[in-house]
Amino acid sequence: MESSLKKAEVLVEALPYIREFYGKTIVIKYGGNAMIREDLKNKVLLDVVLMKYVGMNPVLVHGGGPEVSQMMKKAGKQPEFINGLRVTDQETMDIAEMVLAGKLNKGIVALLNKNGSKAVGLSGKDGNLIMAKKMLVDKGDLGFVGDIEKINPEVIQVLIEKGYIPVICSVGVGHDGESYNINADHVAGELAATLKADKLIMLTDVQGIFQDYHNPDSLISTLSIQRAKAMIENGSIEGGMIPKIEACIRALEGGVAKAHIIDGRMEHSLLLEIFTVQGIGTEVVIKEEK
Repeated sequence: MESSLKKAEVLVEALPYIREFYGKTIVIKYGGNAMIREDLKNKVLLDVVLMKYVGMNPVLVHGGGPEVSQMMKKAGKQPEFINGLRVTDQETMDIAEMVLAGKLNKGIVALLNKNGSKAVGLSGKDGNLIMAKKMLVDKGDLGFVGDIEKINPEVIQVLIEKGYIPVICSVGVGHDGESYNINADHVAGELAATLKADKLIMLTDVQGIFQDYHNPDSLISTLSIQRAKAMIENGSIEGGMIPKIEACIRALEGGVAKAHIIDGRMEHSLLLEIFTVQGIGTEVVIKEEK
């Protein structure tokens, strides 16, 4: 009986959030161990299905860098990076598109469908969803690495209206039909802004943003854009966390209400963030309340 009462209490606690987010669009950047480990993958995607069943409109964006590197090595190519960005010649782009738009995207879609939802996989080429141009950098030619020029959300909006969960890989298309490899964090932030989503949630392999990464007690629960930019400038935020923060900033400046960076290694982290009073991870906001 006690166990049943606890379950009832959990449902009652979740009710205000179910009501608040009913019919709202939530963009989820899906990556890290939550995408690689089979046990976590199933739990995350079950959470997404539950979100759909209680009336939310989840939209998944994914990358797949480790899987692309693994496939490159099998093809006899050594991955090369400049400032954390993959040097992408034509053969590498072909491999990336095969892995991202093929194996990974369709695998996620299949699991969502298996768990009772209706999901559709897309790349940036579908309906010219992600229009891109070649990224120009000072330290060398990155090849087919792209910057986002424009998001055309019509195909996503149609799928949402018909009850589907869109699953989008980070491959963009140029004006001549060429493919571009785009940072999935940036795609998620730009897409959230374009859709005017209610939330952007970034699943990653850390608990959130720390004031001092050497101090596990320095987790920042609420982070303003101004403070986030200052932390990037002083080096407190570095490496792979920078594009995640940049995505949150882009989303917020584009009209998204809130952005969150949470630990995808934690079971049911999505549900804990959305349906509980305290939430988890770091919430990024326009400005902190005084």
